[in-house]
Amino acid sequence: MELFYFMVFGALGAVVAALELSKNSKDRINTSPAFNSFKNNYLVVYSLMMAGDWLQGPYVYYLYSTYGFGKGEIGQLFIAGFGSSMLFGTIVGSLADKQGRRRACVTYCITYILSCITKHSPQYKILMIGRVLGGIATSLLFSAFESWLVAEHNKRAFEQQWLSLTFSKAIFLGNGLVAILSGLFGNLLVDSLSLGPVAPFDAAACFLAIGMAIILSSWTENFGDPSENKDLLTQFRGAAVAIASDEKIALLGAIQSLFEGSMYTFVFLWTPALSPNDEEIPHGFIFATFMLASMLGSSLASRLMARSSPRVESYMQIVFVISSASLLLPIITNFLVPPSKEKGGSISFAGCLQLLGFCTFEACVGIFWPSIMKMRSQYIPEEARSTIMNFFRIPLNIFVCIVLYNVNAFPITVMFGMCSIFLFVASILQRRLMAISDKPKMENWTAMKERDPEAEPLND
Repeated sequence: MELFYFMVFGALGAVVAALELSKNSKDRINTSPAFNSFKNNYLVVYSLMMAGDWLQGPYVYYLYSTYGFGKGEIGQLFIAGFGSSMLFGTIVGSLADKQGRRRACVTYCITYILSCITKHSPQYKILMIGRVLGGIATSLLFSAFESWLVAEHNKRAFEQQWLSLTFSKAIFLGNGLVAILSGLFGNLLVDSLSLGPVAPFDAAACFLAIGMAIILSSWTENFGDPSENKDLLTQFRGAAVAIASDEKIALLGAIQSLFEGSMYTFVFLWTPALSPNDEEIPHGFIFATFMLASMLGSSLASRLMARSSPRVESYMQIVFVISSASLLLPIITNFLVPPSKEKGGSISFAGCLQLLGFCTFEACVGIFWPSIMKMRSQYIPEEARSTIMNFFRIPLNIFVCIVLYNVNAFPITVMFGMCSIFLFVASILQRRLMAISDKPKMENWTAMKERDPEAEPLND
């Protein structure tokens, strides 16, 4: 079965290489040297930040299990991380808007380094503190960096279309190539060099420290709304009003929560799904394969966003439907393929089928990230960007906490079924978002039609 892993990895790699090498002028965006310098600086920092995150990913569950904790206790540790992200996320998001996004990015580095240090202790309380720090860091990672980028991009008066290029490259590198290298590097540290499951966390801390040094030496500060007379409560109220008064923002938040909630639940489920009878699976290599699938998705997204048609709001409906179908595969294989009762051994035939489905889901994740970033840059107001983005994470974290708290109460197929349903709902909401985003254009076209009967419909 080891040949199967290499075949999947090789096939995905070939498709990604073909997509990248076959790009023509329609798939590329012409930019300026000043923008390229700015973009490359951000991509280096973002890649280092993501390396610090991805190195930990495949080994969090494994590390806790080597310390002797069971599935329920590990679930509680995961809940602590998502819970702290929910509780403190909006606060750190508002502070980022008010005190500065660059400062928030540095805070992310420090907080996550401290979280990595706690992994050296087998004490449950210390690990719990580490998860809380990790949850705070996650909130900053998925709000402060993007908010700094969008504000700095606009401040330097770069063309708006160039922003989608930075988004797609960031996902291709940070959520793709860097994640693959991190998975393979983690595998080298833990399996080949036998340095133990805590070694990837030490390596992550080193990458975070390097990234922090670059931020301190080359980034300038920018703010959302730096006015002195606004306290945190006022910022929360402003963000809540923006979400409640604009259906597009509310829909975007719901879509993001549904997709990311399913994605984070998948992170917890893929290991027990592929090895239900304690089969020996190469965690680092499988993780690298998932990230290669994500690269495939981000490569497709860069092509789609470089063109005026189809619009992001349009093709994301299809992406959500495909991702929903891919997470139904564990349920289907459970009915069609008789489960093995033998303990240990290599991955089963059902596991192979599920791995292919999971790779499809990860490809959808690769399309999702740059696409949702582009929609956020279009619809979320600049003055409260970080605050609103962390508001979006509240329902996401509630959902994941509920799932993880009841992880022993439901069969794994039920949890995959819930994720599939949520993704299908996301596709319905995405259709609604497309419909209302088209309304102003149709109204403008109607007005033009009244003035000029031969006017053509407006296109992006």
